[in-house]
Amino acid sequence: MNIGIIGSGFIGGTLAKLLSTAGHTVKVSNSRGPNTVDADVLSTGAIAVTKEEALVGADVVILSIPFIRIPDLKNLLAGLPEDVVIIDTSNYIPARDERLDAIENGQPDSMWASEQIGRPLAKAWNTIYSASLNEAGRPAGDPERIAVPVAADRDQDRIVAMALVEDSGFDAYYAGSLAESWRQQCGTPCYCTELTSEALPQALANANLARSRKRRDLFFAVYNERFGTIGTNPSRNYIVQLSKLIYA
Repeated sequence: MNIGIIGSGFIGGTLAKLLSTAGHTVKVSNSRGPNTVDADVLSTGAIAVTKEEALVGADVVILSIPFIRIPDLKNLLAGLPEDVVIIDTSNYIPARDERLDAIENGQPDSMWASEQIGRPLAKAWNTIYSASLNEAGRPAGDPERIAVPVAADRDQDRIVAMALVEDSGFDAYYAGSLAESWRQQCGTPCYCTELTSEALPQALANANLARSRKRRDLFFAVYNERFGTIGTNPSRNYIVQLSKLIYA
């Protein structure tokens, strides 16, 4: 597939490497220009381009930018053909983003994001810590392979997103519609807890929206006390163990 990635940070940059390794043609961009994309992101064949160039000929566009910046992409994405699949990897985190009344009042992150860009999308890779994405991929059939939930409304979005999750080294699990995608938001039992496909369905079923918000805020209170400003990437073990303690 021809894949355009908007965002070359911890998640977007890692996906550029993984999906290029899997044989896809990947173009990756960020807000600062092609010359600022880290060489490691391009080490397996991805090409650094502008945001506009990332969309040219794309079958799939992956959004991997801070959640609060998604509305800025509406005009950029407006000209894409209807059959282009858009996958969002981001999370609403009030400790980092401004508080959004719609989401605080119950609207799922992914439905808000879809409204902002005026297009359907799929939600994937938002539950996996960036270090886990980089380090923990395993071959299909491995009993310890981590599962990644995928939410989507359109069949084509679901099929494509799940195929790419598999190509990135993780088991894809269809978690339902965007209306149900709050079950994979930050603070829920499946968030950064590295569950297998055997354990993931129960974690999704156990999700509680009010509880997840309290646990999310508790997690980031601990994080901020320990590390300060969000953006520091602690070790995989630290984040996964803390997530299991607070979210599970």
